[in-house]
Amino acid sequence: MGQVLHRGATTTEAVRRAIQHSQESLRTLARRHGINPKTVAKWRKRCSVSDLRTGPKHPRSTVLTVQEEAVVVAFRRHTLLPLDDCLYALQATIPHLTRSSLHRCLERHGISRLPEVEGSKPGRKKFQRYPIGYFHIDLAEVRTAEGKLYLLVAIDRTSKFAFVELVERADMQAAAKFLEALVAAVPYLIHTDNGIQFADLPKNRKGPTARFRGHPFDRLCLRHGIDHRLTKPNHPWTNGQVERMNRTIKEATVQRYHYDSHHQLRIHLSDFVAAYNFAKRLKTLGGLTAYEFICKCWQNEPDRFTLDPIHQLPGLNT
Repeated sequence: MGQVLHRGATTTEAVRRAIQHSQESLRTLARRHGINPKTVAKWRKRCSVSDLRTGPKHPRSTVLTVQEEAVVVAFRRHTLLPLDDCLYALQATIPHLTRSSLHRCLERHGISRLPEVEGSKPGRKKFQRYPIGYFHIDLAEVRTAEGKLYLLVAIDRTSKFAFVELVERADMQAAAKFLEALVAAVPYLIHTDNGIQFADLPKNRKGPTARFRGHPFDRLCLRHGIDHRLTKPNHPWTNGQVERMNRTIKEATVQRYHYDSHHQLRIHLSDFVAAYNFAKRLKTLGGLTAYEFICKCWQNEPDRFTLDPIHQLPGLNT
């Protein structure tokens, strides 16, 4: 049997070509080249010497049906959500969907990676680990057909539990009332971290008047044993979580819908925050909701809590 070696061809390719053109028996060729007769039979049937892909010729899911796979693909292309967010949203409809089966499905359809947005991504730094109770507080402006309102937002940097209120005036009394409501709503001891709307300006903080009267927000913190920390003015990097929460709330409410009255906005805002705290599963919490994470912390560190968080579950008992 003559073997033709093409320029640049490897020895393996030469053997494959020789097998394809040979008329000798399978056993003879197998002995000559030191390979299995099944390999000889396989290469005789092929028209090319290039390696073929292993596995099924038409990849399909062994977990998902054709209809379920179509739902997954349509959801991903429509929402452009990350893998874990897609998983949490789709598991309500497809209970047997796992993270690995979802990832394989997206890979089969070439949509496992989200398209890059314009502009370079800034470097990310992880927050220092804190126990639950450290709240970032911030103020944002929103509008309805009736006029302007101020949105007070507080978010726990660890549990991601959010608390919001709409007020008509952003003054010291409103900030103090907001803190009172936050203390009543949260089942554990809290600390605060926020800007100058909740404290005297730095240049006036050490003056005799400020020392005598004290800021209402600071007096309230002192009454409840809250450690009040201040961020630097115009430096939002340490307050990024609440800034991002402000944007999330605006994108889900005033930037998407028109409200004829303040009352409509208040109702929708209340529903959105309840869904966020008690239903939205977060990747940073290992797939738990903010409420589930708080309950888990209560089991591990009950000394940090002022009451059993199960009492705050939405329903007939609230």
